[in-house]
Amino acid sequence: MHIGDILKAKSSSEVITIGPDAGVRELLALLSEHNIGAVIVSGDGKSLDGIVSERDVVRHLHSDGTVINTTVSAIMTAVVETAAPEDDLDGVMHVMTERRFRHIPVCQDGELVGIISIGDVVKHKIGQLTFERDQLDSYVHQT
Repeated sequence: MHIGDILKAKSSSEVITIGPDAGVRELLALLSEHNIGAVIVSGDGKSLDGIVSERDVVRHLHSDGTVINTTVSAIMTAVVETAAPEDDLDGVMHVMTERRFRHIPVCQDGELVGIISIGDVVKHKIGQLTFERDQLDSYVHQT
């Protein structure tokens, strides 16, 4: 199973991005409007400048007590772990678990093509296990 399989199965291929000079207030509006936990930071909507998540907002709020008048670039994670569509799902799951990432951008040929969340991975794995269970059940109950 590959990361590209998860991207194909997602209900929306749209990747929500925000510019690095945008304010955190705008970021919070995007997170709320799209009911997501992270946004890709990109100056042009195709390149990957960073990623900013709910956790980044909370960490910054905890460290200095203010966040609303801050830019996204001040709180984003600039060094971002990425995946490629052909990457093995189990390997990416291992990275997400070990590094405690909830979101990983997917890039191909240096361009952003998607993002997967831990929820996407779990949903895909459950679907896979359900299919396998149904196949085994069908095999066992053949007459």
